[in-house]
Amino acid sequence: MRSLILIIICLSLPSLAQAEYSRAYLDSYPLKKAQVNELTIAYRIVEPGVDKPKAVVIMGLGGSNVAWGDALIAGLTSGGYEILILDNRDTGSSTRFDSWGQPLLWWELLKYRFGFSVKAPYTLDDMAADITGLMDEIGYEEAHIVGASMGGMIAQIVAAQYPEKTRSLISIMSTTNAPHLPPPTKEAEMSLRNLATGEAQEERERSIRERGFYPESMQRHLMAIFKTGDRSSEVASIEAPTLVLHGADDGLVPPEHGRHTASLIHDSRFLLIEGMAHNMPDEVIPLLVSEMTAHMNTVEAAGLSAP
Repeated sequence: MRSLILIIICLSLPSLAQAEYSRAYLDSYPLKKAQVNELTIAYRIVEPGVDKPKAVVIMGLGGSNVAWGDALIAGLTSGGYEILILDNRDTGSSTRFDSWGQPLLWWELLKYRFGFSVKAPYTLDDMAADITGLMDEIGYEEAHIVGASMGGMIAQIVAAQYPEKTRSLISIMSTTNAPHLPPPTKEAEMSLRNLATGEAQEERERSIRERGFYPESMQRHLMAIFKTGDRSSEVASIEAPTLVLHGADDGLVPPEHGRHTASLIHDSRFLLIEGMAHNMPDEVIPLLVSEMTAHMNTVEAAGLSAP
């Protein structure tokens, strides 16, 4: 069970591999709140500009808006984009579901493996509706929808269910959750089993929280993923211009997950990034920014808009 919890935590931490994490740039923009779908959703708008193209950037399991860190978001804004980052439901200053409690994880996973419905307070569909509801509240008619890990799953749902809101899609180290896709590698699981315990484990949790992650939300987010299930047919309906980015060394969500996502979306582009696992290390951020910005710039230059 301990190794399973560590897998859950590490699956949610795409920014922890950054050696020089900073959130000062993001914190310089005020945290705002909006009422969306009877919930409070906290968000920031980074480098706002009336005439700037917009991008909504969605973090993964357990992560709040500042979990992205400064480097990637600053890179995107330097390309002339207004960036909306937010606390997904159940994290940060958005409405929390702590009163719902925690799932009995081993039992819910057993149910999931045998094809039974799991218990969850919400689904990824609900979280995607939060995104588009927030867009409505702040006046975004459409935007480039970007997400990493679980955030990529949410971004895919937005692109499929709300095509009129989606100028383009960028899915990073994510998955359709199709049952035929490979599980984490044995090497990835072994490295997780060897993670620190005791005081070192407590220090790791402090670091996780300082970087904007909420461990108490992760299991509920995981249940939302399982409750939603395989989204392959829905992903295949996406018509927005799509870029799929995946780490060549990702042992937790192996590259086949990204390839499968791209294979389902007509005319999408898949890029396998060397030196990247299920993380965004400092040395690959310039490449990520360059590829993401080039993708969005191409859509903008073509004058493409949501269907």
